[in-house]
Amino acid sequence: MATAHRSKTRQKGRPARKAGGLTPRQKEILKLVSQGQTNRDIARRLDISVRTVEVHRFNLMRRLKVRNVAQLLRQALLRGFLSKNFASR
Repeated sequence: MATAHRSKTRQKGRPARKAGGLTPRQKEILKLVSQGQTNRDIARRLDISVRTVEVHRFNLMRRLKVRNVAQLLRQALLRGFLSKNFASR
């Protein structure tokens, strides 16, 4: 019996993303972090728990191989996840 291969399709319970890319939610969190929003502010704005925001930030940092928010923003900018004028928005 053959099983369906889902390498490029959306896996159950997981948002679709391009290879090496971020999920739409991760990009949203990253944008809010770049605007100086706290985890609590982001949670309130997106109507999710603070813990969920923390998990998203942890996953972003792991995916981009960074250890702090400054490195996170630098890598996000270098990889094109943020526009060059992200701070002015």
